[in-house]
Amino acid sequence: MPGIAEPSAAEPFRAPAPVPHPRPLGFARFVLTASRNPIEIWGERAYREPVLRADWLNVPTIIVNDPASIRHCLVENARNYPMQPLRQRILRPLLRDGLLTAEGELWRRTRRAIAPVFTPRNIAGLAHAMEARSRRFAEGLAARDGQRIDLSHEMTLLTYDILQATLFSDDIAGEPAEFARSMDASLRRMGRVDPLDLLGAPAFVPRLRRLLGQRSQRYFRRLITETMARRRAAMVRDPAGVPRDLLTLLLEAEGLSASEVEDNIITFIGAGHETTARALGWTLYLLSQAPAERDLVERELDERLPGLPDPVEWAEALPRTRAAFEEAMRLYPPAPSLNRTALAADRVPGMEIPAGASLLVMPWLVHRHERLWDRPAHFMPARFMPGARERIDRFQYLPFGTGPRVCIGQSFAMQEGVVALASLLRHLRFHHAGAAPPHPVQKITVQPREALAMRVERR
Repeated sequence: MPGIAEPSAAEPFRAPAPVPHPRPLGFARFVLTASRNPIEIWGERAYREPVLRADWLNVPTIIVNDPASIRHCLVENARNYPMQPLRQRILRPLLRDGLLTAEGELWRRTRRAIAPVFTPRNIAGLAHAMEARSRRFAEGLAARDGQRIDLSHEMTLLTYDILQATLFSDDIAGEPAEFARSMDASLRRMGRVDPLDLLGAPAFVPRLRRLLGQRSQRYFRRLITETMARRRAAMVRDPAGVPRDLLTLLLEAEGLSASEVEDNIITFIGAGHETTARALGWTLYLLSQAPAERDLVERELDERLPGLPDPVEWAEALPRTRAAFEEAMRLYPPAPSLNRTALAADRVPGMEIPAGASLLVMPWLVHRHERLWDRPAHFMPARFMPGARERIDRFQYLPFGTGPRVCIGQSFAMQEGVVALASLLRHLRFHHAGAAPPHPVQKITVQPREALAMRVERR
């Protein structure tokens, strides 16, 4: 059922987004648009119909927006829908055999090895490190009172710092600012759809963007090699003193080769921090454009944080802060597309799914669907407040995916997001300082096309 929003005296802010096309794009325009920004290809029907079909190069493509049908395909009949080859062609050059791209027995073995890091008890134990790093980062921003900053870059630095403090125990080789620059360059060049991928060209045909991204890739691989060597030396020197973090568990995992361990470290350093960085940036931007919503969050923080010294409690005790974060992920989902291929013929209400068809479940579309949400293009955090949140169907809100391949770090990301937001907004306020609203583009995650210019001030 649609998320119900509490009434507000102020008109809610309409979040920037591409305008849906009234008619389907022609072949050449489709290829150009999809390679530049995939979320711009969608027409008006995609935001209105529960399921629709569009063939591409003689391959049926089924776009599923209906929550019950999403549950059927990605949960109840998940074995019938492995990863789509196009998705793998885009992500594998970047992540290789990491958890996001691994399949079959390698995926199951990797997930079992990583699972102990993400138990509720262990996640709760990381809250203090998250708060300490976020508070320190907020203090650094406070010293830049009145200055203009690139919020996207700053959130990359913050989430990288949190990630290395929690999952890697401050033991990643490399300098944070260089890491942030290389991550941005890598996603800009390698995290986008290449026209040759859309046209089904063989993998051995060079992709220009990936060639341009190889320098960043070499940097990441060198960084991880150094990190692994340093930890292995510590495991030999002092086995009892080595932290039981993600890095140690991966190095101890049975059946994972050195290159597979390396791939998973890159996956978590890259994708694991990038998604939260983008979600935080969008949340702060949206709150800057919705003063009434920002006032509610600030009032909650002022009233409740003094009585909440333990950050483990924040995600549950700060519902408005959490709701703003969740609503930002609805409008700008960290993973905007879930791409699958049908092994065997299947059916959902209103549509036959032929064997070999591409199945697209697009959180970008589902989260903005006119049949599922009241004023779907508007920033309305009240949808996620207690009493309204429960009315949202489990399969109409998919910021972390769903089914067997649901993001293993979703609890980590939610706790990190609320703790970081609370730490930043407790004493700071952010104002948009760009000449125009940010334009969202899909480069693995949904991020602003240009720098997200903001001015920070103490409050």
